Amino acid sequence: MSVLTFPATTTTRRVADDERARILADPGFGTHFTDFMAHARWTAEDGWGPGELIPYGPLQLSPAAAVLHYGQEVFEGMKAFRHADGSVWTFRPEQNARRMQRSAHRMALPELPEDVFLASVQELVAADEPWVPAADGEQSLYLRPFMFASEAGLGVRSGAVVDYYVIASPSGAYFPRGVQPLVVWVSEEHSRAGAGGTGAAKTGGNYASSLLAKQEAAARGADEVMFLDSQTRSRIDELSGMNVFAITRDGRILTPELSGSILEGVTRDSILQLARDRGLEASEQILLIDDVLEQIRSGEITELFAAGTAAVINPIGELVTTQGRWTIGDGGSGEATLALREELTGIQYGRLEDRYGWMQRLV
Repeated sequence: MSVLTFPATTTTRRVADDERARILADPGFGTHFTDFMAHARWTAEDGWGPGELIPYGPLQLSPAAAVLHYGQEVFEGMKAFRHADGSVWTFRPEQNARRMQRSAHRMALPELPEDVFLASVQELVAADEPWVPAADGEQSLYLRPFMFASEAGLGVRSGAVVDYYVIASPSGAYFPRGVQPLVVWVSEEHSRAGAGGTGAAKTGGNYASSLLAKQEAAARGADEVMFLDSQTRSRIDELSGMNVFAITRDGRILTPELSGSILEGVTRDSILQLARDRGLEASEQILLIDDVLEQIRSGEITELFAAGTAAVINPIGELVTTQGRWTIGDGGSGEATLALREELTGIQYGRLEDRYGWMQRLV
């Protein structure tokens, strides 16, 4: 049976207004959570059961739950934005719903119907509306839909019981320094994902595999890590959780092609559309790290940036490799990069016309 709605909860348990106001004054990223969460359960016997909104809190999970041993889980990342008139909107949610279906398929999980995904997000945000930050600045309510195999029992097979949740977290800037040029370490030893693997799925193992390289990056004074392909160590894939773009002096915007080991980012797709409409020639192609470093050195590549839901668009000012350091342009935030960021966030926060029909009202 498909889940059609997530009925509003009748509980009166909420964080006190003054405590919520204190949190919203400086929410950080991913450290505070709202009053409620959406939930639905799937079983192999009955399919999807009814949805519900319940108080946010700890989950009761068997130590033998399949996800703890075999990593069968997927998730999404999206945001709810307050507009100046007080309404609350989200950005291209149908794309997140479809990507979650693709991720679930790759991880042998049940595919959540798109209308169910959208209903869960809408009902949760409606219940947690006081947690959506004010329209000024760039704060938002970060939304995390996720599902995992919760069946208790050991043995490598697809779980026969799967739980789906959506939680929400008021959030500010993803990077502690805000929108400042990143220093990025190019890992030549570790890979995020391999050919035929799960790189195109949004699943936790891909992020876990990035953590050691991120530690190495931090030890070298870098903010992030860039991964190369696992077979030749020559092609750029992506950062630990963001797609990569380069802008050239002759008006091109380049990004690695979707090779099966790169996440198909919603922000990535949106940037390509915005860039084309701004007159940039957009190209999805193989980007060889040696070519990119040479094009940075020669000045052919004038800007480099990373993009994803959490950080939106963030300039990259310097690449660090075992051979040395490469400064992109003057090491600052490029003009085209910031213009794309301003346009994208302008649409998301309702400051600019949504001529693409990307925004969906939630409240």
